[in-house]
Amino acid sequence: MTMRFTELQCKEVICVGSGTRLGFVEDVIVEVPEGDVCSLVVPPQSKALGVLPCREEYVIPWSCVRRIGPDIVLVETKPEECRCPRSKPRGGLRP
Repeated sequence: MTMRFTELQCKEVICVGSGTRLGFVEDVIVEVPEGDVCSLVVPPQSKALGVLPCREEYVIPWSCVRRIGPDIVLVETKPEECRCPRSKPRGGLRP
């Protein structure tokens, strides 16, 4: 199966065990030079309607991805185990 990154960005990530909606894929981490996908990066859904910047994001190991459907990505993990501080802004584009 092949998929463009832009197609993956349109998919919502949901935990299989709890049904928790984590958010939408924002980025992927790729191992260079092999080109293997290591992780999905998902910013958590803002509870303040996007007004307040989020300080953490979910970094979900590729091994936790169970199924990629037309609209969603199902993962088997606990959200609290995947939370990581957001990396520093690049070029002033990130809050």
